[in-house]
Amino acid sequence: MHRLGVVGALVAGLAGPAQAGEVMVHAAWARATIGNAPNSAAYMTLETTGDAPDRLIATSSPLAEKAELHAHIMDGGIARMRPVDAVEVAPGAPAVLEPGGLHIMLFELRQKLAPGDSVPLTLVFERAGEVIVEAPVRAMAGVSGHGSHGAMDHPPKTN
Repeated sequence: MHRLGVVGALVAGLAGPAQAGEVMVHAAWARATIGNAPNSAAYMTLETTGDAPDRLIATSSPLAEKAELHAHIMDGGIARMRPVDAVEVAPGAPAVLEPGGLHIMLFELRQKLAPGDSVPLTLVFERAGEVIVEAPVRAMAGVSGHGSHGAMDHPPKTN
């Protein structure tokens, strides 16, 4: 079977918002790998539908040896990725995981990720518990970084 097989393709086609307790996960996606890159990243929007804040405190995927919550910071004019302990999800203020900001790093992938595939992710929230998400894989043309190599430091973007 190709990549994730028929079941993965069917699930990817059905991917939509996921919910656990008062936490909703919208628009999840993962970046396609480039060449033999061992790493990639996943992105999404998190929101709480209740009155209390929550925190994304852990993540994992069966397709990666390790998954970590990360953020970009500027350090001496260089954009660097750093692990973070949690992602805050406040009522009325969705947490956006996006390229160049907060994201989930997927390290030591067990297979290449190509557009049309999907990546199963387990998100663990402090209050809501586990949410399982299928993140469709997309190409991300014109941007270097997360999926293109294993380095953790990147030069600043210039426009």
